[in-house]
Formats: sequence, structure tokens, C-alpha cells
Amino acid sequence: MTSKTILAGIASLALVAACGQKADEAPAAAADAVMADDGGMVLPATTSSEEALKHYMAGWADIENSRINAANSEFLKAAAADPSFAAAHLMAALSSNSTEGFVSNLGLASANKAGATEGEQLMITAFERALASDAAGRIEAHKELTALYPDSPRAWVFLGDSYGNVNETAAARSSYTKAIELDGEFVPAHINLGNNLMTQEPKDFAMAEQHFRRAVEITPNEPNPYDLLGDVHRSQGNLEAAYEDYTMAAELAPEMGSPLQQRGHVNSFLGNYDEARADYTLSAELEDARGSNAGGFFLIFRAYVNAHEGDLDAAVAELKDIAARADALTTQGALDLKINALSSAALFAIEAGDNEAASAIIADAAAAMRQQADNIGSDEVRDAQEATISYMEGLLAARMMDAELAAARAAEFKSHVASSSNPRKLERMHEILGISAYCNDDFAGAVEHLSAGDYLNNMYTKYYLALAQESAGNAEEASRLFKELAAWNFNGPGYAMFRKDILARTAAD
Repeated sequence: MTSKTILAGIASLALVAACGQKADEAPAAAADAVMADDGGMVLPATTSSEEALKHYMAGWADIENSRINAANSEFLKAAAADPSFAAAHLMAALSSNSTEGFVSNLGLASANKAGATEGEQLMITAFERALASDAAGRIEAHKELTALYPDSPRAWVFLGDSYGNVNETAAARSSYTKAIELDGEFVPAHINLGNNLMTQEPKDFAMAEQHFRRAVEITPNEPNPYDLLGDVHRSQGNLEAAYEDYTMAAELAPEMGSPLQQRGHVNSFLGNYDEARADYTLSAELEDARGSNAGGFFLIFRAYVNAHEGDLDAAVAELKDIAARADALTTQGALDLKINALSSAALFAIEAGDNEAASAIIADAAAAMRQQADNIGSDEVRDAQEATISYMEGLLAARMMDAELAAARAAEFKSHVASSSNPRKLERMHEILGISAYCNDDFAGAVEHLSAGDYLNNMYTKYYLALAQESAGNAEEASRLFKELAAWNFNGPGYAMFRKDILARTAAD
């Protein structure tokens, strides 16, 4: 599943380190500032350039309809027209298609926020804290933003995203609901609330579908709401309906690859492997043609088709080829693509028991992560990358039944996230320890640790938790988890590997 939530994608950076932020002096009021408070914007955007404001507002129109590349272009134009336009730099960061783009544009927002209003400063501060993995600080800044602009649906969506980032589901849903109460036709609130209802416990697929259908009513010519209908139909196990939804989205946006990529997932699940590969290939070609860097990431899903077919070696080979071709790319995001491909390849190699190949792939991924951190020059990114490296090395050690080395890597991971205020910061540490316990036949220990991992969103973790529960004699709980896995229907390396086994285990039910 690709993320369709609005302005929530920054959480996917998974940055876990912390550093202090220099306090700026309070700004003097700019007498010649143009304030973007029309059209229901409510949130401030201080600039002396009408051209910059025009591009800024166009960027918001694009981002709220999930036209992320177009939005990024508009926000960058706004920043070019007025280099001191802090809010434009912030939105360029949030719509960026790479880690480098996010960090560099956020840095420009930070450098210019002293000349912005209190509201803009709070918006920037929230994502500075997100970069520093200060989840509590991010929430607090967005709470202050809603207090300052209580009638802004955009502010409430920001807050909902911050709560969702730490799995505070009730608070996230309350924030999105508040945004809808303020403006019943504000599509991002319907989209984000629907996505939360679809993916987070307690799930409510019927209510999620209602919000996505409302988004379709409001913007009938936009592809994203149909894309989301496809997602919720997948959640309900109605793959045929999802296929039609994604086809409709593709017809509405024939230049975009994302709907075909989504249809590729459905074909993968239906066993239409040649059709899946064709969808993924065309989706990548379309993205390349319109200058987006998303195409390479869609090809990663094409590699997953091999795993759905049961050929992990072929999946590893295809992913390594994608990573190698990323070295020749000059576009921003090339290192993100390489790291993503190698991370999946490592997981497949580990599961295939090819420890030598897995070790080499992890080493290549680690080199790319460290190169990216050096290129960006960010301590936050560097700590996040080192934590991820420790996680991958720990997972390999666990599968090799080297409990001592796995524990050492788990301890390293913990040290890299020590400064984070995110309550979820130790999930991957517990995943290392849980897989290690499972592979060493300590099933009670595996249940304990994997239950503290990200089993709600990571199907690799959830699958091994189900196996651990089964091996620990907890048949009823194992059955419940396998049933939830069977209904997941969203693509990923773990699910691609285990879906056939999951369906076989639940077929009798």
C-alpha cells in the first residue's frame, strides 16, 4: 500500500535521534506581508511576494489532492520567488520525494522562521521536532497551532497526523473529526480519517469507505479517492472491486503510474503474476515520463512478485539489480531507492537462509545509508541510519541463532534511539529479540518481545508473532492473528513471502 494520507509522509522517515534546536528571536511584524488567509486557508503564510503566494496556494491545492510532485514544484517556485518565505520552504520539505529534499528544505524553513508569524513558527517547529524524533514535542507544537487557529481544518489534520504517528488512534480520529466539523468538504480530513479507520485498531472498514466515498463526491474527477476505495475494498477482501477502483483512478489520471502500481498489488494477490509485472512496469514508465522518481520504487514491487510466486532468490536478484541501477541515477532520491531495494533484498535473503548473501547485502545497504547521512550532514539522519543498520544486522544474527550477537545489536539499536521521545522507539529492538527467542525455541520470550514490536503495521513481525503464539500453545490467539493477516491484503516484503502460508492456514475457517 502506498501512503495516501495528506502531510503524514514525513513520519515514514523514521528518524530517531535528537539534537537541540537553537531558539530564534521573536519576529518583528512585516508591514508589507501578504497573508494567505483566504479560500479557507486560515493558516498563515507570510510573504511580500504575490507571485510566491500564488504558487504557494497552488501547491496546497495540489497536495490536498495528493498530486505531490506538482505540489512540490509549486512550493519550490514559491520559495524561489521569495527566498525568505519560511512556510514555502516547509511545504517543499513535506512534499519532497527524498530524504535529502526533506532535510534541506526544512533547514531553509528553520533558517527563515524568525521572519514568520507565530503560527508558521509552530508549523516549522513541529517538523523540526519530528526530524529530531521528538514525537511529544511535535504533538505539543501542533496542539499549540490548533489553539492559535482553532478554526483551521488544516491545523487539526496536522495534529491528527502527529497523534497517528505514535498510534494514539482515538486522539488522531478526534482531530480529523474536528477538521470535518469545521469544513465538511475538506477532503484531506476525510482521507486521513478514512485511512486511520482502515489501518489502525479498532478498524472500521465500513466507516472508512464512507469517508472515501465522501471524498469522491467532493472531488469526482480526482484519482486519489478512487485509489483509496481500492484500498478499503482490499481490506474487505473484495479484490475484484479494488481492481475496478484502481482502473478508474488510472483512467482519471492516465499520466500517473500510482493507480497501475496499486492494481499490480491486486494482480499479485489474485495470482495474475504476468499482469502484475505488466502493471508495475508501465507504472514505472509513466512516472519516468513525467519526471517523477517514483518509478524505481514501483519496480521494487515488481520484484516482490517473485516472492509471491515463492522464488526468493529471484526476488533478491531483481532487487539487487534495482539497487545497482540506482547508482547511475542523478535524480534526488537515488540513495533512498538503493536503500529501499537492498533492505527488502536483505529480508528475503535472511528468510531464504542465505546468510552469506544477506550479510553482503546488509553491508551494501549500510554503506549507502552512511553515504546518505554524510551527504545530508544531519546528526538526526545519521543516528536513524545507524539504528536501522543495527536492526538489520540484529535480525540476521537472530535468524542465525546467534543470541549473543542479536542481543548486542539490539543494545546498539537502543543506544541510537535513546534520545527519542517517541513511545514506539524500541519496537525494532523487541523485534530483534523476539525473532532471536523464536529461533532459539524460547516461544514465551518470543511472544513477549514480538508483542512489543510493530506487529500492527509490520506483517513480518505479525507473522512471527502468530507462529510464536502457536508454538507457545496459544492456539486461539495464533488463529486470531493469522485471520487478521489473511485480511491484510497490502503489499510488502513480509506479506509477499508469507501470504500463501497464511491463506492455507486460514482456509478451513
